[in-house]
Amino acid sequence: MTDPVYKLLELTGTSSKSLEDAVQNAIGHAAKTVRNIRWFEVTGTRGYVDDGVVKQWQVSLKVGFSLEDSD
Repeated sequence: MTDPVYKLLELTGTSSKSLEDAVQNAIGHAAKTVRNIRWFEVTGTRGYVDDGVVKQWQVSLKVGFSLEDSD
């Protein structure tokens, strides 16, 4: 096996429940069309507030997936 090479995607996941759920939503959705997702890094967090209540979490992340060998 050769040393892997990774490509990065930048995603933003959202959730009305939690930051963790927002991350899982982003990765779960991307995994439907992107193979070999191996890691992620949270690069930012935000939230939407309505009438003094947190209504939605937003998490920006970089997601790394390994490129497939063409051999």
